[in-house]
Amino acid sequence: MKKKILAGLLVTALLVFAVGCGKTTTEATTADTTTTDTAATDSTATDTTATDATATDATTDAAATDAAPTENITLVGLADTTPHTELIEFVEPILAAEGITIDLVGNAADATWNEKVEDGEVDFAFFAHWPYVQEYNETNDGHLVNAGNIHIEPIAAYSDKYTSVDQVPDKAKVVIPNDATNEYRALLILQKAGFIKLNDNLSGLAATVDDIAEYTKPIEIVELDAAQIIGVAQDFDIYIVNTNKALEAGIDTTKYLFREDTDSPYANIIEVKEGRENDYAIKKLVEALQSEDVRKFIEDKYKGAVIPAF
Repeated sequence: MKKKILAGLLVTALLVFAVGCGKTTTEATTADTTTTDTAATDSTATDTTATDATATDATTDAAATDAAPTENITLVGLADTTPHTELIEFVEPILAAEGITIDLVGNAADATWNEKVEDGEVDFAFFAHWPYVQEYNETNDGHLVNAGNIHIEPIAAYSDKYTSVDQVPDKAKVVIPNDATNEYRALLILQKAGFIKLNDNLSGLAATVDDIAEYTKPIEIVELDAAQIIGVAQDFDIYIVNTNKALEAGIDTTKYLFREDTDSPYANIIEVKEGRENDYAIKKLVEALQSEDVRKFIEDKYKGAVIPAF
């Protein structure tokens, strides 16, 4: 009997112990699981934060890339004083609003200007018409191109001695530019005025006195560098010069003896090295010079001595 009682007590004790141990194990398991979940949740949160930060950085970089450039662009150029530099100065505020500054490093054209554009010493030049530049390219294996027509300066004949063609005497001395294209222009207006007749077989836009077929009225023609003509004008009965040279010298350009028609093909251009004509700043410069504001400025200021070519 005692043995049975003891056996019963032992079984009861074992059951109690087992139940107690089972409860403890479950709680431990639950705690571990909770800890693991918490850690996982924290890890997820951390990953999400990192992802958001990366996205924010990418957005910032994209915004910086898309932002308009803040650095100013400087174009180094050459431009004759009148009307070229005056036109550049007129559009400078417009270009400044586009972040473009013009730095003119010369305002008295000479034979080296085309070379300076060709060699990349300057970004552009504004002083010549396209046939003149073509002549340079052909003679010097140049690579200059026309970025845009801006204006025409009709070449004209002036005199300090006479006020009409009828007054010009026989054997009058006439000085004309000696570069091929401007000499041709001078000879054309002499022909138009009745002094000479040119050969019929002329080709291109160039000629010299050797291309004169007949002197309708006896005159003496002297060829001289265009930059020197104004300085010796008093030695001649007639002097033929480009309008810009006359304007710079203070000559009243409305008092010409005869001049080129306004449909002249000799438009003054913005010349650049081949490949530069599509540069952002060059295109903006041409766009500004071809604006309606510039057209009005030319018409109001030069009274027909300079004509818009756009």
